[in-house]
Order: sequence, then structure tokens, then C-alpha cells
Amino acid sequence: MELISNLGLGLGVALTPINLLYCLVGVFLGTLIGVLPGLGPTATISMLLPMTFVLPPVSALIMLAGIYYGSQYGGSTTSILVNLPGEAASVVTALDGYQMALQGRAGVALATAAIGSFFAGTVATLLLALFAPPLAEVALKFGPADYFSLMVLGLVASVVLAHGSLLHAIGMVVVGLLLGLVGSDVTSGGQRFTFGLPQLADGIGFVVVAMGMFGLSEIIRNLEGGGERSGLITKKITSLMPTRRDWKRMTGPILRGTALGSFLGILPGSGSILGAFAAYSLEKKISKNSKQFGRGAIEGVAAPESANNAGAQTSFIPMLTLGIPSNPVMALMVGAMIIQGIQPGPSVISEQPALFWGIIVSMWIGNLFLVILNLPLIGLWVRIIMVPYRFLYPAILAFCAIGVFSLNNSEFDIYLMALFGLLGYVFSKLDCEPAPMLLAFILGPLMEEYLRRAMLMSRGDPMVFLRRPISATLLVIALLTMLLVFIPAFSKTREEALVDE
Repeated sequence: MELISNLGLGLGVALTPINLLYCLVGVFLGTLIGVLPGLGPTATISMLLPMTFVLPPVSALIMLAGIYYGSQYGGSTTSILVNLPGEAASVVTALDGYQMALQGRAGVALATAAIGSFFAGTVATLLLALFAPPLAEVALKFGPADYFSLMVLGLVASVVLAHGSLLHAIGMVVVGLLLGLVGSDVTSGGQRFTFGLPQLADGIGFVVVAMGMFGLSEIIRNLEGGGERSGLITKKITSLMPTRRDWKRMTGPILRGTALGSFLGILPGSGSILGAFAAYSLEKKISKNSKQFGRGAIEGVAAPESANNAGAQTSFIPMLTLGIPSNPVMALMVGAMIIQGIQPGPSVISEQPALFWGIIVSMWIGNLFLVILNLPLIGLWVRIIMVPYRFLYPAILAFCAIGVFSLNNSEFDIYLMALFGLLGYVFSKLDCEPAPMLLAFILGPLMEEYLRRAMLMSRGDPMVFLRRPISATLLVIALLTMLLVFIPAFSKTREEALVDE
């Protein structure tokens, strides 16, 4: 009964005209950036963060959440129609979706993606409503030492699940932790790593780092590739309705993809990407039609689309209940909550119930909006995808500069953003994924705060981290997770699963 009353509260919040509008705006923008290769939810949300200053907290977070899970829908549209994945998680969808389009079944492929995404999103949101509150109650029992160990586990997991070299991922975490130390020490008031620059006395702005590392570096990479897009536009789409045989073949993959994606979405790392690849691999192994994979198998569309949407929405569970971001987008969401004066963590449910349940119910509404938006607007998305990038990037660049300047009315922030843009480009050339750095940048100051609290409460005894059962358990799990990488079978599986090219 308590769950029903909480969902009733969320329904009342989500159905207000202003929140419905921002939910619609969020999922529309999400679909749009999913359609446009070179833009992703991380870059877009980082660019829109300054706008959230003037919005009510609930409306801002509903819109940002809509952008994230909406982008998973949009990526599938261009993967199927023009063999051009808008999102990394949609790379797998292109393998069979585009082949279905060439066979004149583009409508069925798009409908399959929409149905799988809607079902997975609905189930994942239900899991969020069921499991987030009890998890938050457990988290309320955490002390400073437990929180520190939890954040250590989060960083270790983000390293293990990062793309490419393990050494590179560890290096990026260290860079993020060092950047988080810049500014004034909370306890002593002394300045650290400011190089005598008064503009750095308050630290480096989260939005500045996010816009530079994800927005500007993305522009540079796209311009390096010529900035043009090409693709084969499919014939006029006629029937959208799957046949009875299609329904029979896609039901199992949708269910399995939803279950796999829901689990992997909770883990730190790119849960939606990992879920899509894992679901596709699973279906290819167990399907009776395995020889058709890569040639237009409907299972190859249903499973990854269900998995990546389920993973996108269950990734909200650790962020909302523990205050631990499981991927770069969730790190941005944590940043948005801090900007709005909300302390992420288990207290959100008890102190901000309208916000928590409003976001959850808005996801159901947003998934319904996405089904309504995606299929009728297929023609619009196809036209947008053909817009030359040289017309898009100046507008994106100007938007980034205006957004960063509006934070503190400081030109220094724009220069700093440009520096992080160049750093992001250099990191990409060195095959260093920026996601672990962003997670460490967010968690670093929090880890330092909890470390200091734990040491003060224990009077300087470091064994407090091993004496507390929760803390000791989390540290053991972190150690075992790190040791997993050195097991040859796991290492090989990790390399295969995290390839998104």
C-alpha cells in the first residue's frame, strides 16, 4: 500500500503541466541527439546544465532523465534506416536492423525496436520503484567509513568496466581525483593546486569539465573525420506491424534482453552499451536462427534494444539511492542535483519524496511519449540526419561558450573549457576513456570528506575501515573485482564485450 501511495504522489507531480512539458522536451531532445551521430546524452546534458539553474529541481531532473533514456530510442532509428548508429549502444542494432531495412522490412524493425524499448523501459522503471526505497533504507545505516569504501568500490568497478587498457583507466581515475583536489581545503581553508590563480580558489567547475571533455572534444573528433555524414536512405516505409511469426521470434529476446540489461545497468560503467552487446551475444548463441544473425534477424534488433533501454533506466538506482553515479550521465545528474542544492544519497527519498517519485513516474510517461514520437516522426529524423555537420558544430560551440560563461560571468571558464576540450581530444587519441575521470572528479571530494570524517571519529585509526562489517565487505568486493581482471578468461571476455566499434 505504501508503494501505491508513493506512486500516487509521483503521479501528481509528474502530471502537472510544467513537468509534462519538460518530460516531452527531454525525450524529444533525447531522440534528436540519439539520431545525430557526434552528439550524445553526455555532451548534450553537460551543455544544458546551465539552463537547469533557473528551473525547479523536479522539472530540471525530469528533463535531463528524459534526454538520457530518449537518446537510446533515437540511436536505433538511424541504425536501422541508414546504418549509422547515433549511440554506441545502437551499434549492435545496426547489424541486423539495417539488413531488415534493405529487405524492405524497415517498418517492422523500427516497430520491434520501439516495442522492445517500451517494454524494457516500463519493467526497469518498475524495478526502480520496487528496489530503490529498501536499498535507500539500508544505505541510511552507512557511516563515513562505509561510504568511503562504497565509493572505492564504485571507482574500481568503473576501472574494470572501462574500455581499453586497464592502466589507462587507472590513470584517468587518478587524474580525476587530482582535479577534484583543486581549490580551497574545506577544513583548513588553504588553497591547493591553484597555481596562484584566484579563479581556481573555489575549484574547477563540474560543468566546465563536462562540457570540455565531452562537448568540445566531440566536435574536434567529428571535424577531424571530415564532419560529413553519408548513408543510404531506405525506401518508403509502409507496414509497421510485425507478423505473428515476428512476435513469436521477438518475445523471448525482449524478455531476456530486459532482464540482462536491467542487471548490467546497475553496475558502474556503460551499462546500456554492455547490456546491448551481451544480449546480442546471448541471443546469437541460443537462437535457433543463429545463421540469420547479421542478415536481418529480428532477434538481433529486439534483444539489444531492450537491453540498452533497461540498462539506461536501472542506472538511476545507485544514483538516486546511494548518490553513486554508475556512468558519466549519472555523474552529470548528480552534478545537477548538487547545483539545485540537493544532496544526492539515501536521504533524497525521505527529504524529497515528491522529487524522487516524480522522476520515477515521469519515466513511465516519457516511455509512452517516446513510442508516440518515434514512429510518426521517422521522416523528420531521416532529414535531420542528412544535415551537414559544418552547419551544426558552430551552433553547438556557441551554445557551450554561452552556457559556461553564464555560470560565473567569467571568461576564464571559457578558456578552461577549451583546455579540457583539447585534453579530451588528446585522451581519445591515447585511447583513454574520459568516463572514469569524470566519475573520479565527482566522487573525489566526497571520498576525501568521508575519509576525514571516518578518521576523526576513529581518532586516526585506519583499521576502522576493516572493523565495520559493511566497509570491510565493500573493500573485499572491490579487491576481488580488481583481481578478476587478471583472470585470463575474464580479461578476454571483458575485451570482447567492451568493443563498440
